[in-house]
Amino acid sequence: MDDDQDKFTDIRASWFDRLIPRRWHPYARLARLDRPIGTWLLLLPGWWAITLAGFGVPNFTLVALFVIGALAMRGAGCTYNDIVDRDLDALVARTRVRPLPAGEVTVRQAWGFLAAQLLVGLAVLLYLRQSAQIVAVASLALIFTYPFMKRITYWPQAWLGLTFNWAALVGWAAMRGRVDRPAILLYAAGFFWTLGYDTIYAHQDKEDDALAGVKSSALALGDKTRAFVGACYLATMIFILLAVKPLPLGWPSRLFFVAAALQLTWQVLTVRIDQPANCLARFKSNRDFGLLVLAALLLLRF
Repeated sequence: MDDDQDKFTDIRASWFDRLIPRRWHPYARLARLDRPIGTWLLLLPGWWAITLAGFGVPNFTLVALFVIGALAMRGAGCTYNDIVDRDLDALVARTRVRPLPAGEVTVRQAWGFLAAQLLVGLAVLLYLRQSAQIVAVASLALIFTYPFMKRITYWPQAWLGLTFNWAALVGWAAMRGRVDRPAILLYAAGFFWTLGYDTIYAHQDKEDDALAGVKSSALALGDKTRAFVGACYLATMIFILLAVKPLPLGWPSRLFFVAAALQLTWQVLTVRIDQPANCLARFKSNRDFGLLVLAALLLLRF
């Protein structure tokens, strides 16, 4: 990939370029192994729920299983999204060199890779208790309809929020055998979190999206984005604090919740919606927010 092309794509050189055979590179990129931030953002709500359901002591078998599940299902979701969006991706500078529009893999090969990832996800699912399995399967309707949302609504980010945070419900059910109020509150927190950070992310593509006829919250909001994201992030913190409200919080946990709130505040104050690099950096920083919340939950007993 030459330097001029590389400036306009979200594909970057990564560890797998050195560790796996070159013929596998397109599949690794279909699964977004070159961009692990999506896996983090899918995984963290599940870890939050597992930790909160254990009152600060997570089940480490579930923690590991959710890592495998997040890698498989995020990869499957991205592969399916690329299959559905291959024609649109060819029209957007940032996505036109992805494996399908670039012709590095065929649609048939992509479907086969998708099936393999879903089998890994199924293997993880079979280790969970039945209630968690039922909750997890219910998410498939959201996963397989998400790629079409940008064609019919300016709020595909809201649909992503519903989809991407389902692990909070699954994690709680895997720990407790049911979905309780704190799990629903964490899910709501994750919904508004995703709605905020994915709106920031969408500003990278707004010009190409407008030309391609693709809808997004970035196009709907325009200059109102900062206030909207701020409101989403405020709702995120409110729902997280409501989820932990019944529990006594020591000062270490409170300190990390304050740090998490400050991290979101920094995003809102420093985002520049007309600077794609700035938007990408703020988007990626949400891993730090998620880890700060996780730290606060791990310290609940202190």
